[in-house]
Amino acid sequence: MSPATLAERVRLGADEVQAHYRLACQTEAWDDLTVRVAPEAHEVSLHILTEAPPLRSVSGLTVDPGVLKVFVASPPPAPAGTAAPAPESTWEALVRQAGLPVSPPPLGVLRRIPALLRAGGEGLTLVLFRGQPLAIEPTNTRAEVFGMAFDIGTTTVVGHLVDLTDGVVSATVSAPNPQAAFGEDLMSRVAFAQERPEHVRTLQARLLRLVNRLIGEACRTAGVRPERIYKVVVVGNTVMHHTLLGIDPTPVGQAPFAPVVRDGIQAAAQEVGLRVSPLAPVCLLPVVAGFVGADAVAMVLATRLDESPQVRVAADIGTNGEMVIKARDGLFACSVPAGPALEGAHLQCGMLSARGAIDRVIIDRTVHVHVLGGGAPLGLCGSGVLDAVAGLLDAGVLDPSGRLTSDPPADLADDLRRRVVQLRDGSPAFVLVWGPETATGRDVVLTQADIRQVQLAKAAIRSALVVLQRLADTPDEAIAELLLAGALGTYLDVGSALRLGLIPRLPRRRIRYVGNAAALGAQMALISEAERQRAEVLARAIRHVSVAAQPEFQDVFVRAMQFE
Repeated sequence: MSPATLAERVRLGADEVQAHYRLACQTEAWDDLTVRVAPEAHEVSLHILTEAPPLRSVSGLTVDPGVLKVFVASPPPAPAGTAAPAPESTWEALVRQAGLPVSPPPLGVLRRIPALLRAGGEGLTLVLFRGQPLAIEPTNTRAEVFGMAFDIGTTTVVGHLVDLTDGVVSATVSAPNPQAAFGEDLMSRVAFAQERPEHVRTLQARLLRLVNRLIGEACRTAGVRPERIYKVVVVGNTVMHHTLLGIDPTPVGQAPFAPVVRDGIQAAAQEVGLRVSPLAPVCLLPVVAGFVGADAVAMVLATRLDESPQVRVAADIGTNGEMVIKARDGLFACSVPAGPALEGAHLQCGMLSARGAIDRVIIDRTVHVHVLGGGAPLGLCGSGVLDAVAGLLDAGVLDPSGRLTSDPPADLADDLRRRVVQLRDGSPAFVLVWGPETATGRDVVLTQADIRQVQLAKAAIRSALVVLQRLADTPDEAIAELLLAGALGTYLDVGSALRLGLIPRLPRRRIRYVGNAAALGAQMALISEAERQRAEVLARAIRHVSVAAQPEFQDVFVRAMQFE
């Protein structure tokens, strides 16, 4: 392509241009190239799953975040007495009056004391985390104790500002993950990180910039100062976990797919780069192994999966699918790269779940669609894709092998028959919405190539579950409950998922939506140190299964390509 113009270098900056970001209005294509539209950083119409079950719905959960505030009048140091060999320091006097044991405070806390004492006022508030000083503040700020819980997914990032005094969520914020510009799936981002050492920093900087923006947005919404946030808990898959910390994720993408670290991480906010109280602990829950990350641990934590005497399965279906089975012999987990097709990406008319996306499709003698936000449709998102494929199977337009027929059944309704068309390359497609009825003026179609992408994603998820069930000795009939988590897991129609064979063929009463369970698990670890410690125990108790390494996986995958 043409070299970057001065306008691009000024508008984007040298780092962006080096990372192959360009302005479409400034760039000439000099040869064949691939262009990917960068996600809008301030997208307001994206339909992101932010809802998690309320914290009060979790049994046995008590509020104990580990953060303590103590208000003290700020006296001068006590004079030397006969029992003391030397006068007290200001710090000793403060902690004595607070009734706390004397422990060396961080340098940042010490530096603030003289100025605060000179300013006078009604007193000072000491902030501690698990007995260690975090901050010292003027006046009485005991009513202001907040924390942030983040679920950093491959596609989206969701944050919850929580009042640590009572566990009430004060604000919820979300945005697309800006790392998508370097690849929509995890392996693409690992490959990008592997290209050059500075690419790891690029991935981290993108993520930190967004997380800090979301913190600021949540604080403005709730009327909270960012420095009143004293604890942050983060969950996410292993690649997100590593890149947030600036750790090269390359080992995760190469055999034996081992993370650099599995244990939970605790670091000061200023060390991580988060704009909250500088010494606030940023706690990343532990990962299990490979691509089974802290989000899977948080999902188990939130669903109390391990406590059930029955066989239960929790599945977070997304770009990176994670499944955990509670069997008689314990917990078994795996991950699978399902790809972005089930979230609407890599399809001819696909899009993320945003305003204008078709999210529901019913096919009878014609086609009925529901559009997010109303109005004319722009494209098709993941739940709509699954509905459309299931409807085409029922109508006989699609056979179980996934072939979109160019010779529809004789009894097919005339309207549906007209919708079976040929594209310019001669391949068949099905028109869901005709061009005059769309926002773009172009037909919204489902092509044969789209259906193959759906088949591959469906086969990846289903075969992973089948292999995991076999290793855990849990056939379908033994499963008491299937829990569907994550965005697609929440918004998909169970009937469509069963029709395609995406999930085990269970009675509908045994299938339950649990929303953003990973986000709920992060909130639980935020408001309860006992739950955070429990996450560490769970992560070590979960047995990781590499499904692709199992001898039967290839045969199971091929069979799972068929629609049921």
